[in-house]
Amino acid sequence: MNTTIHKYEVPILDHMIISLPEGAEILSVHVQRGTPCMWAAVDPDAPLVGRQFELRETGHALTGAEGRFVGTFLLQDGALVFHLYESLEV
Repeated sequence: MNTTIHKYEVPILDHMIISLPEGAEILSVHVQRGTPCMWAAVDPDAPLVGRQFELRETGHALTGAEGRFVGTFLLQDGALVFHLYESLEV
């Protein structure tokens, strides 16, 4: 297996599917040059699979079905704070 770290943009949507190589391990989520991004250790030769994510802003209600917490990132100099979860349901 040829593992490398790749970056994936995170859209500002309540629900999203991001295509990652099968078996990707999510490492972190931060903002780079104003764009929310997620970094993952991946095998670039593995087939892509759609993984489902949920994004919640601070102060917004949680449903209890968000899934596994991935990380928090800030936009607009910290005025907006978002929390990314990977949904356990496909």
